[in-house]
Amino acid sequence: MKLLKLSLRNRIFISMILLVLGTSILIAGVTVYQYKQESEAYHRDRLERKEQAIRENIKYVLESTTHVVNTANMPVILKDRDKIFEIAQVHDMQINIYDLQGRLLIQSNESFFRDTTNTQIPSNILKELDSSVSKRYIKKSEVNGQKFQSVYTILNDNQFKPLAILYLPYLQDDGMHQKDLNDFLMKLGEVYLLMLALAILLSYFLSKYITKSLKIVSEKIIATRLDKRNQKIELENASEEIYALVAAYNSMIDELEESAVKLATGEREQAWREMAKQVAHEIKNPLTPMRLSVQSFQRKFDPNDPNIHQKVEEYSNTLIHQIDTMSAIASAFSNFAKMPAQQNETLNVPKIVKLALDIFNEDYIVFDTEKDEILAKFDRTQLIRVVTNLVKNATQAVEDGEDPRILVKVEELEDMVSISVADNGAGIPEENKEKVFEPKFTTKSSGMGLGLAMVKNLVETYGGSINFTSKVNKGTVFTVRFPKEHVPAYKT
Repeated sequence: MKLLKLSLRNRIFISMILLVLGTSILIAGVTVYQYKQESEAYHRDRLERKEQAIRENIKYVLESTTHVVNTANMPVILKDRDKIFEIAQVHDMQINIYDLQGRLLIQSNESFFRDTTNTQIPSNILKELDSSVSKRYIKKSEVNGQKFQSVYTILNDNQFKPLAILYLPYLQDDGMHQKDLNDFLMKLGEVYLLMLALAILLSYFLSKYITKSLKIVSEKIIATRLDKRNQKIELENASEEIYALVAAYNSMIDELEESAVKLATGEREQAWREMAKQVAHEIKNPLTPMRLSVQSFQRKFDPNDPNIHQKVEEYSNTLIHQIDTMSAIASAFSNFAKMPAQQNETLNVPKIVKLALDIFNEDYIVFDTEKDEILAKFDRTQLIRVVTNLVKNATQAVEDGEDPRILVKVEELEDMVSISVADNGAGIPEENKEKVFEPKFTTKSSGMGLGLAMVKNLVETYGGSINFTSKVNKGTVFTVRFPKEHVPAYKT
């Protein structure tokens, strides 16, 4: 399972090395097996040749003897002029002759192979020899690490009648073959070591070449985003499978861009529909009292009423107040809908924040900064708008508290500028936290709830973020972060 977790490149590399090693071991095993088979075949053929030659010699002796050829006379015939010793010396073999019951009649060397030869052939060998069609039986044995391949065969007289049993013990001397095998394996090992080194180099570069295209495709897929324009992949000299993968990815990018456009269009349309509903709702609120006031004025208007001027004044003030409310609603909607001007001024953030706080008269608003100069790219007007909206919300959150406190703090956090506005107000309930930045959400009795939505829009436009933490009856902390400017000077 661990092998499956490796990268494709490492798996290709390891697989090719294992393939070379496996092939080397397999060939070496086949070579050893082949040598052993050839050695067995060599000794088998050699024993057959010696057996055939000894049989011919014994046949010649039997044909040229003056003694009666029978089993009982076999020792006399073969001892005549040391024929059996001469034959054994010529063929460099021990020769034993047994009668048909397996009793020893004569042997060429009394002391040779004494440990492995008995005066009586075992009964199981006699049965095997008797049941054999070729009247021949081969016995394989091993004594003290030495292999023997002995043969029992029936000797016939001139009339092809069984005469005796010939036994030839043959020692398999594999020294020459083993030396040849060791020499071959040494040379084979040297060749395979060289092949292994070449295979490692080839595997490394081949796996790198194969996975190079896949790595490019993987990086492009990881970097694919719905909210940005994605680049297509262009590859040269790639395999057919990689080209198919690249073509599928490029096709997906085209479809993704089309989907992103449709999605963005749909989201904008939905947002504007919601905003239009909210604006229509907010505008209807002041229109209703205006209509009622005008209708009441029409019914109760009396030119002769001594208090007519006072009543006209009251009706006029009511209408003016409702008109001002409608104007404020229109202004708030306009400010939210308008994208911030991308002036990208280099500003001293602590200074601008302090300037934004000057419009507030509350003495419980405290400003703190760890440095007098922290530079950032931002529009002056929009930054002031962000601060004033956050501080205004904080003042409304603490207005019913006994000991209101608001802390506005500017900090430098690595490559970011942080502006935090903390209050000890009522806090935000858990059920409202997810709705805080929605354009139409508000907990106030007046207003459209566009302030925090506008702040979020402004901050994100300049590559920043806004978040908050809040506890009921403990207070709320809003934190705005955006990139700082790495320049030695600033503009104001």
